[in-house]
Amino acid sequence: MSIKYVHTNLIARDWKKLADFYIQVFGCTPVPPERDISGEWIDEMTGISGVRIRGAHLRLPGYENGPTLEIFTYEPEGHDTNFPGINQYGFGHIAFHADDIEEVLASVLAHGGTKFGGLVKKEYEGLGTFAGVYARDPEGNIIEIQNWKR
Repeated sequence: MSIKYVHTNLIARDWKKLADFYIQVFGCTPVPPERDISGEWIDEMTGISGVRIRGAHLRLPGYENGPTLEIFTYEPEGHDTNFPGINQYGFGHIAFHADDIEEVLASVLAHGGTKFGGLVKKEYEGLGTFAGVYARDPEGNIIEIQNWKR
């Protein structure tokens, strides 16, 4: 049996705006084509009658043919408007390495994101020095911006 990681999916209220955030802030790149999915097969797969899914895949920074961030908008929309929490079950956060954490955090804020918690530095014996901060994208999803120095 062969298994390979493919993508992480984010459900967005506005997939184009959220995709643009990840392109502008983290240097993700679009992987064509944009998706516009409907029909009996996707109704069956999702269990949602008459569903339409639109969005795109974004190549994650540092990879040429690696995994993607899949950002989709569903019609009909979901109704849960609560933001994900750092300690809730399910998807917790997505993490990016950055040479300059404060510069990336400033870019997050300039593109509609928000800071979540404080910037910390921690020395781990045998591993090096960790620096990191959490933020939220414009739709409330949690992002970790980190740097390891060994």
